[in-house]
Amino acid sequence: MKLNHLNLCVNDLSEATDFFQSVFGFQLLGQKGDALAVMSDGEGFTLVLSRFGEETVTYPKDFHIGFYVETMAEVDEFHAKLAAANIPTEHGPRKMRGGYTLYFMALGGVLFEVTSFFRESA
Repeated sequence: MKLNHLNLCVNDLSEATDFFQSVFGFQLLGQKGDALAVMSDGEGFTLVLSRFGEETVTYPKDFHIGFYVETMAEVDEFHAKLAAANIPTEHGPRKMRGGYTLYFMALGGVLFEVTSFFRESA
């Protein structure tokens, strides 16, 4: 079985669409007004962003979205990209659980993770 897509409910569809395009390189495939946007990572994963109704979207404390990159240097480069875009991180990348990991919050409280598993000498 293969994962087809993930629907992520957001508070501001335009902000979320811009964020995933500029920060993670997703491409916008289509949009239906201010309610739905379909995006692709270019590698077979489809992300659907939705904003239905007026209710504020909140996620549980430990909910997060994780991305993997090949090298520790890519995690460092991503950290620098966030700094250049004025997206704050609580701290820089850290070695943990067999990887080199960066966590940051965006989009009104969604936790993001960018990790590289150790494949190079550290």
